[in-house]
Amino acid sequence: MGCVHGKCCSRYPSSTDGDSKDYHEAEHVGNKHILTQRSLEIIPVPSHNLKLQYSVLTQRGYYPDSPDKENQDSFCIRTQIQGNPNMHFFGVFDGHGVYGAECSNFVKDRLVEILADDPSLLNDPVKAYSSAFLRMNSELHSSKIDDTMSGTTAITVLVIGDKIYVANVGDSRAVIAVKNGNRIIAEDLSNDQTPFRKDEYDRVKLCGARVLSVDQVEGYKDPDIQLWDDEESQGGDPPRLWVQNGMYPGTAFTRSVGDSTAETIGVIVDPEVSIVQLMPNHLFFVVASDGVFEFLSSQAVVDMAARYADPRDACAAIAGESYKLWLEHESRTDDITIIIVQIKNPSYPGVDAMDATVEVNGNPMSSRRKENSEFSIASGSEIYRSMRSELSDQQLSASRSAAIVVPSPSHQRSLELDGG
Repeated sequence: MGCVHGKCCSRYPSSTDGDSKDYHEAEHVGNKHILTQRSLEIIPVPSHNLKLQYSVLTQRGYYPDSPDKENQDSFCIRTQIQGNPNMHFFGVFDGHGVYGAECSNFVKDRLVEILADDPSLLNDPVKAYSSAFLRMNSELHSSKIDDTMSGTTAITVLVIGDKIYVANVGDSRAVIAVKNGNRIIAEDLSNDQTPFRKDEYDRVKLCGARVLSVDQVEGYKDPDIQLWDDEESQGGDPPRLWVQNGMYPGTAFTRSVGDSTAETIGVIVDPEVSIVQLMPNHLFFVVASDGVFEFLSSQAVVDMAARYADPRDACAAIAGESYKLWLEHESRTDDITIIIVQIKNPSYPGVDAMDATVEVNGNPMSSRRKENSEFSIASGSEIYRSMRSELSDQQLSASRSAAIVVPSPSHQRSLELDGG
C-alpha cells in the first residue's frame, strides 16, 4: 500500500510497466505458458550444483475511475551479474504517485547496473547494496523525473552461490518456503517498513512526521490515539505519514526510493538487507509487490505456490487469487507483480527437516508471521514433479490444476503479458 487513494496522493495517473532482463544465459524449456506467455526458465548455479527454475507475472490493477491506467509495477531479472555464472538478481519495484511508473522503471534499470559495476559486490554485497540504493536515489532526484510526490518501493534478491541477499526498501516482500518435517513453512525474508513497526514509527516521529490514518487526519477519529495493533486488523485505513501543516504526502510506508517531499519527514532509502544461507530444505522463494500481500499472508502465498510444479502456474494462481480478493474487499485492485524462484538441488531429491539461519544486517530475524500451513507433503520431490517439457500447453493444462487470472469487470485486457 502506497500513498492516499491506494497508491498515491494524486488519483490514478497514466503510466507504463516493464521489465529488465538478461535471459540469454537461461535455459528455456518447452512451449510458452498460456497465461504468462513465458517458457520455463532455468539457470544453473554451478558452484553449488543448484538450479533456479523461475517465472514472473505482472498484472495491472483495475481502477474504475481510470480504466486505462497502466501498470506502475516493474521487475528486473538479470542473470550472471558481472559475468559470474553463480550470481543472479531478481527484483520487484512498486511505483506510486503521478510519476510512479517512471520512478519504478528508472530504479529497476539503474539498481542492477550500479551493482554490476561495483567491484566490491562479490566480497561485500551488503555494503554494495547500501551504496547502490543511496547512489540510485541521488540519481533519481537529479533526473528529469519529478519525484517530489512520486517514488517506488524495492524488494530484491541477489543470489551468490548458496547464499541469498535480500534488500528491502518499502512494503513489498520476499518470502522463502522451508520444508519442516511434512509441512512447508513460510519465512519472511523482509520486514515491511511501515508505521505499524514501532521502530519505524518512532524514527519518523523524531523526524517530524505526523502519523495518522486518513480518518484521523480528516477529523473522523481521535488523532491522539496513536495505537495500531497490526496491519490485518487495521483494514483499509492504515497509519500514514503527513507533514506538520498539510495533508500530504500520506505515505503508508516509511522507506522508499524517490519521494523527496516525504524525505523531509523521515522516509529514507536505506535498505534492510537479510542474508540467508541456502539449505536443502529451502524449496523456493517469492518476490512480490504488496498487491499480492494486501489480502494474502506470506503463508497463504507459500501454500499456493507449493501446489504447483511449474512456477508459471503458481504465479498465475497467486495473481488470480490476489486479484479476486481485492475485488471482494474493494472496488479496485492494486497492480500485482510476482516472481517465484524454485531451488533445485539434485543432491537432495528428498529433504529432512533442518534448521535454517536467517540474519538481517547481521542480526537474527524471526518470521513476522507464524501461520502454520495446512498443506502437507511427504517429500520435496512430490512438490517438484519432473517437468513434461515435450507436451504442448494444451496437454499440460489438461493434466494439472487450472491457474486462472481473474479479468477486470469492465474489460478483458487486465493481464499484462510480457513476451520475454
